[in-house]
Amino acid sequence: MLLKEYRICMPLTVEEYRIGQLYMISKHSHEQSDRGEGVEVVQNEPYEDPAHGQGQFTEKRVYLNSKLPSWARAVVPKIFYVTEKAWNYYPYTITEYTCSFLPKFSIHIETKYEDNKGCNDNIFDTELKEQEREVCFIDIAYDEIPERYYKESEDLRYFKSQKTSRGMLQEGWRDTQDPIMCSYKLVTVKFEVWGLQTRVEQFVHKVVRDVLLLGHRQAFAWVDEWIDMTMDEVREFERTIQEATNQKIGMFPPSISISEMPLSSCALTGPASAPSTPMCTDAPESLSVPKDRPRKKSAPETLTLPDPPPSTTPQSSTLSPLPISNHLQSSTPPSSSDLAEMDEQ
Repeated sequence: MLLKEYRICMPLTVEEYRIGQLYMISKHSHEQSDRGEGVEVVQNEPYEDPAHGQGQFTEKRVYLNSKLPSWARAVVPKIFYVTEKAWNYYPYTITEYTCSFLPKFSIHIETKYEDNKGCNDNIFDTELKEQEREVCFIDIAYDEIPERYYKESEDLRYFKSQKTSRGMLQEGWRDTQDPIMCSYKLVTVKFEVWGLQTRVEQFVHKVVRDVLLLGHRQAFAWVDEWIDMTMDEVREFERTIQEATNQKIGMFPPSISISEMPLSSCALTGPASAPSTPMCTDAPESLSVPKDRPRKKSAPETLTLPDPPPSTTPQSSTLSPLPISNHLQSSTPPSSSDLAEMDEQ
């Protein structure tokens, strides 16, 4: 198990981001889905928990079959997906990802939101219980994003919101920005396979970091599209987009249910948790070339595994290096595009 805490600041308030994250997740999932591949919404319903009160439960399936390496496609069902389950008690949330093909693999993301610049070092004290973890700050404007996900319109060094007048974030913007909020994310990655555990868990964390960076960049880059929405309006947008997304990936009729009555805590099992981390599939064919400016290094594209021991029996095939998978939403190992790259390296 490898545990890390990510802190992502944004030029928003926690109350504003409650709308923004719902809008971003729905729009992103729709953009990154195609027929037979993408994010299917299975459930999206009110949910009540004795400890955390009123919330929202979502279950999604992220279809990845064509994104798998050839050796994996030979042994898994034709329709292969990662399950995402989330219980959202904003501003306290948790998202979980599991994969039937990899029962030893899971990702658990616990999130808390506060109106500060990421300075609360004790926010997860109750949950950590003396566990060691690395704290990683993510800068949505100046951290390097993989080139395949770069869009000039989402470059927050040059973007300025017309409706809020916020933007064109300068270096060191977190020290002077007002308003400012922080998403604190406690991410646990487990891959309990001897000989591969450490390398895979470290690699998955690098991919998770890129997914979090992309999702939070988009939430602010799209601020003018959602800043005037009410909760009722963003829920209606969410419903419409989710149905369209299900149809887009070929799920007919859309298997989505948004009920009016909250489910009781005994109806569903699981922790209180969050809207999914967006799942990224392959980027559009043409992306603008990034501006020439040095940025911090992002996740590598591949994970190279150790050479197998020599064998006296003939080998039937050779496995390629494992790149891993657009959240990991609840959607996957962190993103469908990163899993997709397994066979492409």
